[in-house]
Amino acid sequence: MKVSLNIDSDFKETKVKIETPELDDSIQEILDFIKGRETEFLVGKDGEMQHILKPDEIHYFHTENDGVVAVTSTGSFKLKEKLYELEGILPTNKFIRLSKSVIANLHALSRFEASFNGTLCVYFKSGEKEYVSRTYVNTIKEALKMNRRKGE
Repeated sequence: MKVSLNIDSDFKETKVKIETPELDDSIQEILDFIKGRETEFLVGKDGEMQHILKPDEIHYFHTENDGVVAVTSTGSFKLKEKLYELEGILPTNKFIRLSKSVIANLHALSRFEASFNGTLCVYFKSGEKEYVSRTYVNTIKEALKMNRRKGE
């Protein structure tokens, strides 16, 4: 990978240009960093108390009634953000969509169990479980590099 830096006081703004034959994990990490997608914390409500939540502590997000709930090892917290907003600000190498109503922290996953209808049941380290809808099964397999023997 070649890197070049051009510093000139005549520039009016910073411009980043990436030229690559394909979008791989290292390029995605650079993009996530540049875009500032590494969110330092979220604010979740539990009753009248507001809690500061670090994304790494969150096992998964799911929709409940008309809102989004963040589930951690210490409890569940209601967020103001929508799932699609969270998907835009959370690092793509750590969080992945499991279904229309769930985004999971890849580092909080414990194991998978295949279901007869083509879905996956995901178990978290906390003991909680969620289902991966068929639409997202291949995406999660790719994220976890489960398709290593594709060429065989």
